[in-house]
Amino acid sequence: MTKRIEIVEVGPRDGLQNEPEIISTENKIALIERAIALGVRRIEVASFVNPKRVPQMADAEGVVAGVAPRAGLTRIGLVLNQRGAERAIATGVEELGAVAVATDTFSIRNQGQSSDESVGVAAEIVAMAKSAGRSGQVTISAAFGCPFEGEVDPARVVAMAARLAEARPREIALADTIGCGVPAQVTDLVRRVRAVIGDIPLRAHFHNTRNTGLANAWAAVEAGVVTLDSSLGGLGGCPFAPKATGNIPTEDLVYLLARSGVETGLDLGGAIDAGQWLTGLMGRQLPAMLSRAGPFPAPVAARA
Repeated sequence: MTKRIEIVEVGPRDGLQNEPEIISTENKIALIERAIALGVRRIEVASFVNPKRVPQMADAEGVVAGVAPRAGLTRIGLVLNQRGAERAIATGVEELGAVAVATDTFSIRNQGQSSDESVGVAAEIVAMAKSAGRSGQVTISAAFGCPFEGEVDPARVVAMAARLAEARPREIALADTIGCGVPAQVTDLVRRVRAVIGDIPLRAHFHNTRNTGLANAWAAVEAGVVTLDSSLGGLGGCPFAPKATGNIPTEDLVYLLARSGVETGLDLGGAIDAGQWLTGLMGRQLPAMLSRAGPFPAPVAARA
């Protein structure tokens, strides 16, 4: 098991894309800057998708323009097709994130293409990123279960990962898009996928729909995943996946890893502060627990 885990902050994209209210460009930029201040170095800043389908991401170009490039920072743009990739490259983002979906029904609803087609398109996006001097990575969505087809055969996900590995992406991610996975399932799938992708790093993306997200994240770490996605406050969800609720909270994940002796390079106090700021912005209590309970042991001043 690795003693250091990289955390990718996905709140500005996956966290906000399912919100009923449109968050201003200025507040999205403020959220990204708060994530940078607490130590995050890879951030999903926006998705370059059809604004008619995902209006929350209509200002993708404006958000990227408002976050200045800086040494060590990777701004990730999620893209689903060639047009999205062209838009993302034009903004100057350092990395493109493509998505391949493990089932036909969800892939057609989410991306307008079959599962096999989504693998081919993802490989093309990785190639476009490389040609433009950027990095490209791929997420296998619905890897642990589909909201429409139910159980997903692990062999299907392994075969997709093997095919995607041929494109030599920066990494491959396994996503529990609807939060249905459990730790034993995570351990099994991570080990199977690692066996076929060679030296390509493996990332994991969990939602906490059924309260297994953090347990799944720990299982992934023990199985050899080196990068985890999370969202400040635990915001998140997919507009095309019924009942897909929030991502695992960044502040809760940092606490779990820190107390377990795994380094992240992130400041827990800064994560809690950012989560509390986001709670105020959203105007409701968010799922993250650390923003409410605080760290342990509590600071001396808080105990006094």
